[in-house]
Amino acid sequence: MQDLVISLVFITYVISVLLLFGTVLTWVERKQAAVMSDRIGANRAYVRLPYTQIKLVWLGLFHGLADGIKMMVKEDFKPVTYDRVAYALGPWVVFTPVMLVFAVVPFGGQLIPASLFDPGSAIGAWFGDRTYQLQIARLDAGLLVVFAFSGLTIIGTMLAGWSSNNKFSLLGAVRAGAQMISYELVMGMTVLGLILVYGTVDLVDIVKAQSGMIGGALPAWGIVYQPFAAVLFLTAAQAENKRIPFDLPEAESELVAGFYTEYSAMKMGLFMFAEFIEIAIISALFVTLFLGGPNLPWMSDAGFSLPGGHLIALSHGTVIALQLVFFLVKVMLICSFLILVRWSLPRFRYDQLLKFAWKFMFPLALVNLTVTTIVLWAGA
Repeated sequence: MQDLVISLVFITYVISVLLLFGTVLTWVERKQAAVMSDRIGANRAYVRLPYTQIKLVWLGLFHGLADGIKMMVKEDFKPVTYDRVAYALGPWVVFTPVMLVFAVVPFGGQLIPASLFDPGSAIGAWFGDRTYQLQIARLDAGLLVVFAFSGLTIIGTMLAGWSSNNKFSLLGAVRAGAQMISYELVMGMTVLGLILVYGTVDLVDIVKAQSGMIGGALPAWGIVYQPFAAVLFLTAAQAENKRIPFDLPEAESELVAGFYTEYSAMKMGLFMFAEFIEIAIISALFVTLFLGGPNLPWMSDAGFSLPGGHLIALSHGTVIALQLVFFLVKVMLICSFLILVRWSLPRFRYDQLLKFAWKFMFPLALVNLTVTTIVLWAGA
């Protein structure tokens, strides 16, 4: 029963965080684009306090809420001729794997529930000496599960484009399939270097391996060991998410809306919501693999062990709270960077997009993997 309660708490927390990120990032995208373009940005939607003329604008934060209501109340138009089952499955096959990927991502350290309460209390005695990793599913092959789930979104995209019986949708689906398969291979090649460095595919072990220091000055983060791979991974992940400059599958200038041209109401909302949640997922994976996960330099379960033997002791609850906050802050910073890139670069042509994957990024990923292998072999 204790394990079930903790699992339900973790699942509720993760779903809430992802839905919050998906909603907030729609506002961040508009507001950040406005700031970069020297505009005011989203500031029209508001909530009026009952029986008053006070309007709560809050920098346009209610635009995400307005979008959600709009999607839910719109009429669900469907094509005249389409594959009913595949058409209905498409959005869910895209949305569900995106949510499942986070199940193996560690968003904190080791939780000891009894330490959060009075040892003599009923709750403390109920949990006893049980410990839990802040992660929904502790799998030894966590990194492999990430790629397995993320690969399923390709199927949903192809289903949506093919089942719509629309040439623009089908062309967008074909583009999406070729693009996502190409860049997923690049992502896998970049991560292989990290696997060689840390000797594991368990995401928890990868985070623990990044908790030390290199020479007492640099954190033992993946971005320090594999800076080249970090750049390649983030670029390939942006392409995997079909975001500018890699948004050819849904290029409105030539394909109307690509693979979801024939979708409306909340079905289209699922595609768009999945895209924003995937920004958070990509950022969380990058933080886990390359930025030390929820930890900061010199941070341990006891507090901060600073150079010179100085220890800033912190309670277990404080350490857990700080880890949760640090993880979310890191993820939000990477999300903002990805949105910055989205509003800074022009779109590739489709031939340029595939050449960039196979003739530029893939050879560089191979070179990085080869150099990493040689360096580790020479140092063995």
